[in-house]
Amino acid sequence: MYHSVASTTEDPYLITVDPARFRRQLRWLATRGLRGVSVGALMRSHREGAAAGLVGLSFDDGYRDFVEEAMPALAEYGFTATVYVVADRLGGYNDWDRQGPRKPLMTARQVREAAAAGVEIGSHGLTHRRLAGLDARDLAAQVADSRHLLEDLTGRAVGGFCYPYGSLDAAAVEAVARAGYAYGCAVSPGAHGGVYALPRCYVGDRDGPLHLTAKLVRDRWRR
Repeated sequence: MYHSVASTTEDPYLITVDPARFRRQLRWLATRGLRGVSVGALMRSHREGAAAGLVGLSFDDGYRDFVEEAMPALAEYGFTATVYVVADRLGGYNDWDRQGPRKPLMTARQVREAAAAGVEIGSHGLTHRRLAGLDARDLAAQVADSRHLLEDLTGRAVGGFCYPYGSLDAAAVEAVARAGYAYGCAVSPGAHGGVYALPRCYVGDRDGPLHLTAKLVRDRWRR
């Protein structure tokens, strides 16, 4: 689970990975015979019994630096990924992060370009609201309406949803399934599980080889 790949000295939410560090993390995967793919591709490979050596790489929020920094680095290693974009904030900023810094989000044109390059486009909601506790109408707007907007934009099916802030409850999980998504990504889903509440491993700028190895061992042990 990534967010932003950029050079910065201000990162209060620990969501930013320096581009040089990011390349080293990709190299760490490649030297171990692992290949980064989209989450959708990983799920399909699991169903076919062909997921050995694959790692799903996901990027939340749809920052513009995904196109500028992450995509070129991924291409160097023959990797791809999923980017979860906030459907009604394209071309805007991360105004949900009150402490900043302000980060520009992908434009509609950049979303289409990423999709054309083989990146999976997923939904991160309509306006990046916490879904736990929302009523049925608001849930439908955040979950279903965001999917329709992105499908109209890209001309492709949108199969993946990512819960903003990792916030979910039973109603949110049900809404994602009912909206026709193939899967939903959480962070730590708690009591929820299954294909619509997939857990993910956070990767940050402090994650060098030792941290990554520890996380790999931990996740294999959990499985």
